[in-house]
Amino acid sequence: MLSKKLNIVPAWRFYREDGELLDPVLFVLLAGLLETGKLTQAASRAGVSYRHAWNLLNRAEAFFGMSLVEMRRGHGTKLSPLGEKLLWAEQRVRARLGPQIDSMASELNHQLQQLLDGAHPVLRLHASHGYAVALLPDFPGELDLRYCTSREALEALRRDECDLASLHLPVDPGLAEQVMAVYRPWLSGQNLSVIRFVTRRQGLMLRHEDHDRIRSMADLMRGDIRFIQRNERSGTRMLFDLLLAEQGIDDAELPDARHEEFTHTAVAAYVAAGMADAGFGVEAAATQFGLDFVPLTTEHYLLICHTDRLAQDNLQALLGYMASKRFLAGVDALNGYAPDRCGEVMTLEALLAENAAGPA
Repeated sequence: MLSKKLNIVPAWRFYREDGELLDPVLFVLLAGLLETGKLTQAASRAGVSYRHAWNLLNRAEAFFGMSLVEMRRGHGTKLSPLGEKLLWAEQRVRARLGPQIDSMASELNHQLQQLLDGAHPVLRLHASHGYAVALLPDFPGELDLRYCTSREALEALRRDECDLASLHLPVDPGLAEQVMAVYRPWLSGQNLSVIRFVTRRQGLMLRHEDHDRIRSMADLMRGDIRFIQRNERSGTRMLFDLLLAEQGIDDAELPDARHEEFTHTAVAAYVAAGMADAGFGVEAAATQFGLDFVPLTTEHYLLICHTDRLAQDNLQALLGYMASKRFLAGVDALNGYAPDRCGEVMTLEALLAENAAGPA
């Protein structure tokens, strides 16, 4: 067995025509400065000396011909407009490419494990990107996690290309039935079981300075609000469109909402960079980027499998891990997430009936 799993991390490389290269640790330094305003603390977080940190900033100033920081006597150090642009661009790239890179890393780890140990059972999970599902690869077994939309995951489950697929379903019974109307063609004609996992809050993400002018879905219709959409085939986009319809709003009427991002983190990074005033996604993404959050709805994030797969040893191990104190503590640490009887198995019909009945 591989003692440690391999990770793939994207890195920016800035070159000049003369071949000069900026040290990528510069972005860690900029992130530390944004958060603390103190070069000493930022240097410590970046794992470099205070002197080396100053050298990096001076080299960057010479490289770009502009300063990346502004010194404020008695008030520490802040990023210049150029420093902010560079940092947000780097974070947007990580947020946008993260799921694809994580999927590639999972595939590579799976291939290496099979090469080293020979063919052996691997639990295959196709899931929409989320903060809680990202904790599952830590379970005591081998999990091949591929990120995709819920529709793609259910298609893969139907074709027996995975053992588990994700599905997020609103807690609200009316919304849940509308979502089920879309997904039923991928679920029908199969003996499927539902594995309870987590609930998560979805809502509007916005910068603190916009807190007073964006408080509801209706505010998005004002001509001065720039909105960043999720990709059209995502479950979160479906949920957002249903919430709009409840307010009598056609998504085509949203001003300046043509651009799309593929993950919650990418939407949050886009808003944090000032490229949009608001986006829709999970609360954990808003927290990650220091954004305000307006909760609008809660949904179940579920795992679906063929019932006959429940007896597999590796799937039973995953169910046990989902109910463990370690995993539940990880979920509790995520803003807007809550354990949802993790690892409990039931039918989809029973879940829908329970939703319709409301809280006990």
